[in-house]
Amino acid sequence: MRLSAPSSLCLALLLLAAAGVALGKKDEGPKPVPWSFAPLKRGPLPQVKDKAWPQTRIDYYILAKMEAAGLKPAPRADSRVLQRRLSFDLTGLPPAEQGTAANWSRAMDETLRSPHYGERWARHWLDLARYADETPNWLDSTKYSYLYRDWVVQALNEDMPYNRFVLRQLATDFLPECGPQDRVALGFIGLSPTYFKELQLPPEIIKTTVADEWEEHVDAIGRTFLGLTLACARCHDHKSDPITAQDYYALAGVFASVKISEVPTMKDELWKPVAKARADVAALEKQIADLKKKKPADLARQMQDCEAKIATLKSTPHFNMPMANAVEEAALYVVNKEKEHGTKLDYKMGMARDLELMKRGNPNDLGETVPRRFLSMFPSKTGLPRKFTTGSGRLELAQAITEDAAPLTARVIVNRVWKHHFGRGLVDTPSEFGNLGEAPTHPELLDDLTGRFMEHGWSLKWLHREILNSATWQQSSVAAASEQRDPENKFYARMLRRRLDWESWRDAILSATGQIDLKLGGPASSISAPANVRRSLYGAADRQDMDPMLRIHDVPDPGAHNPWRTETITPLQGLFALNSPFMQQQSAVLGKWAMEHRVEDVYARLFGRAPSARESEVAQAFVSGREKDPAVWAQYAQALLAGNEMLFVD
Repeated sequence: MRLSAPSSLCLALLLLAAAGVALGKKDEGPKPVPWSFAPLKRGPLPQVKDKAWPQTRIDYYILAKMEAAGLKPAPRADSRVLQRRLSFDLTGLPPAEQGTAANWSRAMDETLRSPHYGERWARHWLDLARYADETPNWLDSTKYSYLYRDWVVQALNEDMPYNRFVLRQLATDFLPECGPQDRVALGFIGLSPTYFKELQLPPEIIKTTVADEWEEHVDAIGRTFLGLTLACARCHDHKSDPITAQDYYALAGVFASVKISEVPTMKDELWKPVAKARADVAALEKQIADLKKKKPADLARQMQDCEAKIATLKSTPHFNMPMANAVEEAALYVVNKEKEHGTKLDYKMGMARDLELMKRGNPNDLGETVPRRFLSMFPSKTGLPRKFTTGSGRLELAQAITEDAAPLTARVIVNRVWKHHFGRGLVDTPSEFGNLGEAPTHPELLDDLTGRFMEHGWSLKWLHREILNSATWQQSSVAAASEQRDPENKFYARMLRRRLDWESWRDAILSATGQIDLKLGGPASSISAPANVRRSLYGAADRQDMDPMLRIHDVPDPGAHNPWRTETITPLQGLFALNSPFMQQQSAVLGKWAMEHRVEDVYARLFGRAPSARESEVAQAFVSGREKDPAVWAQYAQALLAGNEMLFVD
């Protein structure tokens, strides 16, 4: 818990006392080691009765448990369903060409090569990374935040090994092969939520806000890469996992040694004249503002002189160079302002610091200093947790995550990919692999798949192929027996019927109407703007004032780590489908096209199939006598766009 004020401290103490916790008493006994901390266990494939069904190693593990439970696999889904499933899973878009794929492997490879694959899986990653395009106006600019988003898209399209993907996001600036333009990868930390600090308040208060920021960063690192709730150890040793308060402050020291900053994406020799020109422009703009207040007699002439100087300065080569939302090495100390009331954030540039343990999470009640290092349960080759001695320690932190904790790190990402493909994870708490999380339903499968993922160079595209080639993934979602006996589908005896997330539904509508703009990358724009027909990935995420279109459709808060999408069915969603300008605009476009074509053409375009006799009959009855009325066809189109077949994968 966070203890940021006397009132909350008193309440916390009362709650602890009521729960029978002796204040000042240390936790008793060792915590049980979670299953996820153990090395990978690899064994022979399990024996199955139906030897004809498995297509990959995955299927043996799934079928063995299925048969033990007295279940049988669902039939294979038809080609149209598989093609739609493949396209939405990998690109978040409907199939470009509806119909039967002549060759499954070729279709899968072509889809994985699509540039839209990176966009789809970047969306999943950005939910974890707390990505935002816009932040409160009292913060430094996030004008170039989209560069981090575009870097993630590119990295995924290039199939950057996942362990390298982690390293680049935490420590690109320490890698000799990376240049200034690569600093955009540091957006995972550089775009972290930042809390308001009223520096007129005393340091005792501001220290709590700063400690809360460090807690957020540790929490994001732990949950995203390791599937662990490390922030629970800020106030005391973790109550369920073998993670100590010392472990927490050893990691928090890393983030006490960095400053979130905009940094140049060009070499110093190019940046220095730009930095001076920008500073001079800022001074001149302030001078103009002051002139407007004072209103001297020669105001017009002075303003003209300033504007001329600004124009000259803006002609400096690379003046408009993009900046990276990244970090710089700097130790932060919260101190009293000199000779006046309030607080100063004192950054010691180029330095690092170790944090003192904060008793019960209170930064104004300090204990022993904790050297920066990795978690004690994951020793390095020396037998001790890896020490962080290079600058802030970000490089060694990334190395420890992908080397010392490699089995856990790999299990977490393998499970995330599995959950996105099946609708439930082998561990259905994807960011909680500790003792409070769910145990894996198929631990042998998870370890086998994780081990082979690492052997194949931590390749996410290899992982997709392995899953999508399986008979398990290719099952139909229609299986009455398993639905009755295993409603949660823990045995994977069918595919779950999965609703499209908001982005995929909107993109599918724009694809159906032929309006979608598939240009990759670039700045975000308002998702509600009538002229915005770009993919939903490029709709601006505002951390302070979330667009209502996103909020009502279960798009998560961009200020928090989100391991999965909550699915709701609300009246507001229904009203959006009926009355929103977006739906009416797209329905009018599709209706105009439908008026010139057959009902069969409409169904082929939207769903890749022919209409049933009943569907054709209903359509003809609806437009009968009004075949040339665009409004009628728009209403018909809207009914199809808002229907379940558009809302679900299959």
